[in-house]
Amino acid sequence: MKLTIFRLEQLSAQDRICLQKIWPQQDMALLEQQLVNQHQLYAARFNDRLLAAARVTITAHQGTISQLEVREDTRRRGVGHYLLSDIQQQNPQVRLWRVLEDGSAPAEGIEDFMHSNGFSKESAYWIREG
Repeated sequence: MKLTIFRLEQLSAQDRICLQKIWPQQDMALLEQQLVNQHQLYAARFNDRLLAAARVTITAHQGTISQLEVREDTRRRGVGHYLLSDIQQQNPQVRLWRVLEDGSAPAEGIEDFMHSNGFSKESAYWIREG
């Protein structure tokens, strides 16, 4: 099967299991309650399993991505890049993207990843215009 990126608007039982592996500390009931137009959840699915996810907040022409996380056993295979790229493609109205550095990957790995995806560091965020 192909890796697909999509916006989750409701969580299935399997989605909850997979997301718990991606974000072990997350309250799944609270997460599901927060899934509204402005607060979105995107995920990468392969063989009916979620491998990565990110929370996205859209306000006018700005987007903020937080909790961008790839399951540890799936890292360094392009899943995070594909997720980040597709989130931007699915939201063409956004002209300024900010990514919070709030994942569990080591800082040096995050820096390499963000630079390779065209982001630059500005204070607490990684920024990309366009």
